[in-house]
Amino acid sequence: MQSPTIDPAKADLNYHHTATVDAHHEEHPDHRIFGLLVFLVAEGMIFMGLFGAYLAYRSTLPVWPPEGTPELELLLPGVNTINLIASSFVIHNADSAIKKNDVQGTQFWMAVTAAMGITFLVGQVYEYTHLEFGLNTNLFASAFYVLTGFHGLHVTVGVLAILAVLWRSFKKGHYSNEHHFGIQAAEIYWHFVDVIWIILFGLLYLL
Repeated sequence: MQSPTIDPAKADLNYHHTATVDAHHEEHPDHRIFGLLVFLVAEGMIFMGLFGAYLAYRSTLPVWPPEGTPELELLLPGVNTINLIASSFVIHNADSAIKKNDVQGTQFWMAVTAAMGITFLVGQVYEYTHLEFGLNTNLFASAFYVLTGFHGLHVTVGVLAILAVLWRSFKKGHYSNEHHFGIQAAEIYWHFVDVIWIILFGLLYLL
């Protein structure tokens, strides 16, 4: 059987096309992580504005929280805080696993992180249903719901992002030690959510 001949002109064209694509990638490096960091800086500025407003409200009143405000319970929020901090270490294990091409390990740690995030949200909803003040009770109550609710929205987005990464990981070859932006992005975002909650917990529950 006669082997097929290769057209030198086509081979040369393919070579130049590959070289052009490689050069294009070199000229336009991947800036997605940088874009994510810029986005998180913007989100952080929003939170800093809310924190600043909260501290300003607190400084204008002689008694904080205002008289008559029921005292916040610390047990459930404390457990939620430990859960969220631990989840940051868990999601880091997912990133470490994919760098070793351990896709199954990544899937396991991502699933655990998502479960911990959902547990945090369930705990927050439970706390809301048992609080003895409402959104319009006083200034502290309004600030409490705005701060924790806005953070809860970010946790929800983070959980959805983690579940999306987990779903995509079941597509063979989608993530590897060389291509794992989705996993990195989810991890960075989750760390951001964690840090914001630590600040929130200190302001609302401890100070």
